[in-house]
Amino acid sequence: MAARQMGPELLEMVAERFRALGDRARLSLLQQLRGGACTVNELVEATGLGQANVSRHLATLFANGLVTREREGVYVRYALADRDVLKLCELVCGRIENDLAERRRVVSGR
Repeated sequence: MAARQMGPELLEMVAERFRALGDRARLSLLQQLRGGACTVNELVEATGLGQANVSRHLATLFANGLVTREREGVYVRYALADRDVLKLCELVCGRIENDLAERRRVVSGR
């Protein structure tokens, strides 16, 4: 099967999605949301990030379709929009863990 060519618009959307994933704080928020929907306050408590910072990062994740939000009274609960984003993270993390283990092996001489 031949690889399909992506047009400029699709390439830009993909690049934007990767930029959204390219931040440690946003990855931390996605990691927390793995366990289920959370409010901003719950995410602040779980990550140690400030409320304004969490809200800003959630806005980026929402704009890129990575999280959903639902109002519950005075609170807004955020959840993963699609668990497939975790598959991408696991793929990358697994590769990095393997690379790190190999570096440690080389440094230790084993």
